[in-house]
Amino acid sequence: MSGERTPLITSGVCGLSVAVVASDTTPDATPESPNGTPSKDPRKLNTFFGVMVPTVLSMFSIVLFLRTGFVVGHAGLLQGLLMVVVAYIIISLTILSICAISTNGAIQGGGAYFMISRSLGPEFGGSIGLMFFLAKVFACGEYVLGLVEAILDVFGSDSVQVLPQGYWYTVLYSSVVLLLCLLVCLVGAHIYSRTAFVILLVVTISLLSIFISSVAVKPRDFVITHKGSGNQTLRYNASYTGFSATTLRNNLGSGYSLDYSTNSVMSFATVFAVMFTSCTGIMAGANMSGELKTPSVSIPKGTIVAVLYTFTVYVLLFILVSATCDRTLLIQDYGFLQRINIWPPFVTVGIYCASLSAAMCAMIGASRILHALALDQLFGLPLAPAAITSSSGNPWVAVLYTWGLAQCVVFAGELNAVASLVTVFYLLAYAAVDLACLALEWASAPNFRPTFQLFSWHTCLLGILSCLVMMFVINPVYSSGSVVLLLLLLLFLHYRSPTSSWGYISQALIFHQVSGQTAGTDSGDSQSVQLVNRAMSLFLHCGFRCDFSYPSLCPHSPKIVFVFYLHVVTPMHWFSLQGGMKPNTLILGFYDSCTPEDFFLQDTAFCDSSIGQSKVGEYNFGVDLPSLQAHFPPVRHVESPRWLSPEEYVGIISDAIKMNKNVCLGRYFFQLEGEGKDSKVDGSERTIDVWPLNLLQPGSRDYQDVCSLFLLQMACVLNMSNKWRHARMRIFLNVATESSDQGWVVNEETFRELLRKLRIRASIKIVPWDLVVQQHAQQDMEYSPEKTQPLSEGFLSAVNSMLMENSSQAAVRFLYLPRPPAHHTQAQQYISQLESVTNGLGPTLLIHGVTPVTYTDL
Repeated sequence: MSGERTPLITSGVCGLSVAVVASDTTPDATPESPNGTPSKDPRKLNTFFGVMVPTVLSMFSIVLFLRTGFVVGHAGLLQGLLMVVVAYIIISLTILSICAISTNGAIQGGGAYFMISRSLGPEFGGSIGLMFFLAKVFACGEYVLGLVEAILDVFGSDSVQVLPQGYWYTVLYSSVVLLLCLLVCLVGAHIYSRTAFVILLVVTISLLSIFISSVAVKPRDFVITHKGSGNQTLRYNASYTGFSATTLRNNLGSGYSLDYSTNSVMSFATVFAVMFTSCTGIMAGANMSGELKTPSVSIPKGTIVAVLYTFTVYVLLFILVSATCDRTLLIQDYGFLQRINIWPPFVTVGIYCASLSAAMCAMIGASRILHALALDQLFGLPLAPAAITSSSGNPWVAVLYTWGLAQCVVFAGELNAVASLVTVFYLLAYAAVDLACLALEWASAPNFRPTFQLFSWHTCLLGILSCLVMMFVINPVYSSGSVVLLLLLLLFLHYRSPTSSWGYISQALIFHQVSGQTAGTDSGDSQSVQLVNRAMSLFLHCGFRCDFSYPSLCPHSPKIVFVFYLHVVTPMHWFSLQGGMKPNTLILGFYDSCTPEDFFLQDTAFCDSSIGQSKVGEYNFGVDLPSLQAHFPPVRHVESPRWLSPEEYVGIISDAIKMNKNVCLGRYFFQLEGEGKDSKVDGSERTIDVWPLNLLQPGSRDYQDVCSLFLLQMACVLNMSNKWRHARMRIFLNVATESSDQGWVVNEETFRELLRKLRIRASIKIVPWDLVVQQHAQQDMEYSPEKTQPLSEGFLSAVNSMLMENSSQAAVRFLYLPRPPAHHTQAQQYISQLESVTNGLGPTLLIHGVTPVTYTDL
C-alpha cells in the first residue's frame, strides 16, 4: 500500500526547492515526526467531537449573538430569511460535493485542501489551498474582533467603565485573546475538541435562555447612546415589545440605514456578507480530517447534522427577534440580546464562548491546511518549517504561522471591515470544491466511486455558479482581487512545475476525450470486427488511471490498444502503435479452433449499403462492402494453416507481460449482445461475474495480488459504463470447506472489508471447490509462476463444470489469466488448458494484470 503522501519532484525557482524524502508506510506502521521520533497516532476523534461540535460552534460564532439583530434590523425578516436560505443553499450544494469526495477514499490531513489538490492537481490545489488558508486566518481575526467587541460592550460601556476604548486598545485586547487561542492550539486539537463540547453546552444554555426570555421578560424601553462626530452624543429610543403582531409587521420589510460601527450605509450585499460568515464553518470538521478516526464516515454525517441544526436555530431566532424587538433596538445595539434576557450573563458567557471557540477552530483549521501545504513542498523553503510536528503530531510551527498572520488581521479594528473579504475567500474555496467534484463526475473517472450518492453534476455546477455570483454581488473589488491572486498563484506553481502522481484535471479531460474516440487497432482481418466492436464497447471507459482510489491519475494509465493474433506483434511494431499515448494494456483474440467468419458480411451497415438500402447517417466508413473487402485480406480458409503458431501467440503474451503490459484475452465475444449503438439495453438484466483466484493453481489463495486487483478494476470499470451501470456484479471466492483450516472465513471478511474500502458494490458468492482441488494432478507441488504444471483433463473439466454451474447465465465473465510458461515448448499445453477451462462459457475475458491499481489514500 502506498504511503500517506506521494512526494513531489520539484524544480527550484529562486532557490525554493527543498529535498523530499519519500516514505513508504504501511497502515500498521507508526508515523514519525520530521525529527525522526515516533509519534502517536493522531486519529482519535469521532463524529460528534471531531465534526459536529466544531462545525456547530464555527457556524454560530459571533453572528448568532452579535449580528442577528443587525441582519434582521437592516434587511427585515423576509430578506433576512431569504439571506439565510440562499446562504444555506450555497453551502448545501458544497456540502454534497464535500461528502462525495470525502467518501471516495482515505482522507489525510489538510481537509478541503487535500481533497482539491488530489483531484485538480498541484497548481489548483496549492493556489486554492493557500487562499483557503488565508480565509481561515481572516476568519480567526474576525472572530477575535467580535469577541473584543462583546467584551467592550460590557466592560467598556459608560455604566461599567473598566476597560478603556479606542483603536489601539482594541488591537491590544485582540492580541491578548489571540495569544490565549495560540496557547490552547499549541497543546493540540484533542484538548480543544474536549473543551469545545463544554463550550457547546454553554452556548446551548445561552440559546435556551433567549427563547425562554422571549416569554418570561415583560416589554420595556431603552435609551441607546452612541458617540457621534466630535463630542456629540447620539441618543435613540428603542423598545422590547414582547410577541407582537404589530412589531412583526413593521419588521417584515427592509430598512437599510447607517451602521453605527463603520459609519457606512448598509445594503443587501454588505449585510449578506456579514450574515454569510455564519456559514463559513461547514469545513470545520473536514479540516480536522487528520485527527478523525474514520473521516469518510464522520465528515458527511457530522457536517449534515450540524448544518441542519444551525439552520433551524437561525430561522427560529430570526422570527423571534422580528416579533419581539423594534427596528431601532435591532440596528442600534448589537448586544441587545443581553438587554432582554432574564439573566444577561447567560448571553454574555455564550458570546464569549462561541467567539473564542470559533477563533480557536479557525486557527486549528488554518494550521492543518498550512501543514498539508508544507508537507507537499508546493511553496518550497518559505513554508518548509510548517511541516514540523510535535511528538503527538501537532503542527506547532504551522500554528505559529497562523497566529502571526491573524495578528496582522486584527489591525483592521472592526469586525464588519473584514467580513466581506472573509466571505469572498470562503466562497472561492467552496467553488473550488464544487469544481473538483464536477471535474471528476464529468470526466467519468473510473476511480471516482463515492459511497455518498446524493449529488450530481447539476448540484456541482449550480454550486460553482452560485458561489461566483454571490462573490461579485458582495464585493466586486475583493472578488476581482481574489481571482487575480488565484491566477498569480496558479502561474507561480505552474512555473515551478511540481510533478506528482496526483490527479491533474487537464489529464483527466484529455483522457476523457481520447476514451470517446476509436482506439488504435491492428486487426488486419475482417474476422476480428466483432472483437473490436465488443471489446471497445466494454473498455472505451478505461482511458483513466487504473486505480481504486480517489482522484489522481496514475503514471500507468491503461490506454487500450487492440492487437489481434492474426498479426505477429514485435516490440518495434508494438511501440509503433503508441502515437501520443503509451499503452499498457493489450487485448488479444483467443487462439482457439473456431471456424473463421467474415463479420463484414453480417454487418447491416455494409450489406445494406452495397444494395443501396443504407440508412441516413449510417456509419459505413464511407465505402460499400465490395470496396471494403478489396482492402482487407480474405478470411482464412478452415483448412488453411494459421498465420500464427501457438509458440508465437504465447510469445506475444509473454513479451507483453515482460514489457509490463497488462494482457486480456477475449473469447466468445461474438456472442455478446446489446452493444450496438441503437441498443436499448440498460444492463438491469445483465450479470458480471468475476473469478479473482488463479483457478489453474489451487495452491494459490491470494485474492489480493496485483493480477486479482486488476481483474476487479476492469470489471468495476465495465460496471460504470452506460450500458452496464445497472448490471449486477458478482465475485466468486473459491474455498476448501472440508479442510480443517477455517482460515477462509477470515479471508472472506477481509475481502469484504477490501471491497468496502475500494467502494466496489458487488455480492460475494462462496464456491466450495473441494472436489475440484482433489483432482488437481500435483496439488502439493510448490507453486511456481514461471512454470506451467501439467494438469489432468479431469481437473480442467472439473474447473470448467464449476464455471458453467455458477456463471452460465452471466453476460460476461472475468477470469484470472495465468502467467505463460517460460519455455516455448509448453505453449500448446498452455493454450489447451485455457481452451478447456473456458469451453462453452460465453463472452469471457482472461486477464493478467501487472499494473498496481490500489491506492486507498485520498
